[in-house]
Amino acid sequence: MLPSDISPSEYQALAEFRYQIRSFLGFSENAARAAGLEPQQHQLMLAVRAAPKPATIRYLADRLQLRHHSAVGLIDRMEATGLVRRKRSEGDRRSAEIRLTPKGSKLLGDLSVQHRNELRSAIPALIESLTRIQYKQDSHHVED
Repeated sequence: MLPSDISPSEYQALAEFRYQIRSFLGFSENAARAAGLEPQQHQLMLAVRAAPKPATIRYLADRLQLRHHSAVGLIDRMEATGLVRRKRSEGDRRSAEIRLTPKGSKLLGDLSVQHRNELRSAIPALIESLTRIQYKQDSHHVED
């Protein structure tokens, strides 16, 4: 698709989608800070909780798009504040598993309720912009 193939309504939909994502991320960053966390700490806690098996540093670095040493530093700081704990993996002694502490679980649960509520209110606008992007709206497209 050439740039000239993008309609004005598609540009508007792309801009609206970016706006909706940025608005949610702004909400998320502010909610994390209000709870006493840096946004990256909240992201790490969510990745730990959502991991299909015990989270490793490699897994968390990938999920947060960090370099390995940056993930280690983040985990070190969070371990010092009692939000996560690190344990040697039983299956691979070279690897460590990261788990939430009860304090971390409680904080994440509280933040997750806020995020779920915010997303529920934002979903209609997100769906609208995604639908406009998915289906090129031009003179040949009939809208309901």
